[in-house]
Amino acid sequence: FIFFGITFSACTLEGDTFDQALLIGKWVSGTVHYRYDNGGTGATWDTADDVQEAEAQEFSWTLVRTELTQIHLVNGNPDLPKIYTVTKLTDTSLEYEDSTDGTKYSFTKE
Repeated sequence: FIFFGITFSACTLEGDTFDQALLIGKWVSGTVHYRYDNGGTGATWDTADDVQEAEAQEFSWTLVRTELTQIHLVNGNPDLPKIYTVTKLTDTSLEYEDSTDGTKYSFTKE
């Protein structure tokens, strides 16, 4: 019985959950920009493609524990969800990994 209690608490470490409030704001990685807004909406743009924030692609997002899901809107319609595993989220740093191909992404807060 004690062993079960220890096992259970090991599965719920504080590091397994990230605060959604830290995600709110603008993030940049090179020329790629993401803006996460309150209410689970956001936008992304890439200045290398001569796209500015006013022309950004909108998306909805959720962050549950370490799972960040983004659903981009294409011509106003939801596209397939992109699911990432957040590995770091602080006031200034965001890192996550694509759950399908393992690509890692790193952003800093603007």
